[in-house]
Amino acid sequence: MKSFKTKLKVNNQQKKILDKHPGVARHDDNRGVVTCAKEYESTKKRPNAITLHKPLVAEVKSINPWYYEVSIGCAKGKP
Repeated sequence: MKSFKTKLKVNNQQKKILDKHPGVARHDDNRGVVTCAKEYESTKKRPNAITLHKPLVAEVKSINPWYYEVSIGCAKGKP
C-alpha cells in the first residue's frame, strides 16, 4: 500500500476558519450528547439526527452566529 503526504498552503483567513472548525464540532457533539441523554431519560428512546438538527438550527445557531463561519459539514446535529 502506498501513501501520499499532502500539505495545505492556506492563507491567514483560511487558517482562522480551519482553527474554528474543531470548536464548533466539539460544541455540537456535546450539545447532542446532552440532548440524547435527556431524551432517553424521559422517553427511553434515542432521538434521530433530524430530531437533533431541528433545535440546532432553531435555537443554537441563532444564539451562536459563529456556527455559520465554518463548513456546513462540521455541525449537522449528530449525536
